[in-house]
Amino acid sequence: MDRLAAALAAIDAANADDPHVIVVDGVERPKERTHAEMMTGWVRRLDPGCSDEQLVAARAHHLRRWAIPRSSYPEGRAGYLRWRTALKQQHAADVAAILREVGYDDGTVERVQRIVRKQGLGRDPAVQTHEDALCLVFLESQFDELADKLGEDKTIDVLRKTAAKMSPAGLAAAQGLRFSPEAAALLGRALANP
Repeated sequence: MDRLAAALAAIDAANADDPHVIVVDGVERPKERTHAEMMTGWVRRLDPGCSDEQLVAARAHHLRRWAIPRSSYPEGRAGYLRWRTALKQQHAADVAAILREVGYDDGTVERVQRIVRKQGLGRDPAVQTHEDALCLVFLESQFDELADKLGEDKTIDVLRKTAAKMSPAGLAAAQGLRFSPEAAALLGRALANP
């Protein structure tokens, strides 16, 4: 097995323990493993010449995310941001251990960590592709549920914030996704009047 395949397999094995599940095509699957596979697919579609580092970062973007529950940080935006920072640091540390175990050098490990932490967003094309893929996975797998939970105005606000982080290529891909008529209308409103 080559290093890339070994790294992806190790990440998949770690994410297979996710106690949270989602249903895809009628089959219950571990949430983070499924999202990681979707991320990898989007990175490949958005950047057909993507590097191994981009693929590993996509697969590890939420590596064992459930290990640091949101409830372990205070409520509110400040607590949320502290939690997200802790997650990025943990994901970067966990993927580094996997990469070293399968034989990647320090330069590769550091590059993957930068992508996972989203360092250089807006300046680094690989990090932007990563962010676009994250947003597309969110839209594909969580948008309808979010709209039901938050209501129209708040959902449009979230969609505008999501769109602001995306590149023109990412936005074009988002407009090609299939949504319920209600969700498509919300997305259309969010993108029409930023």
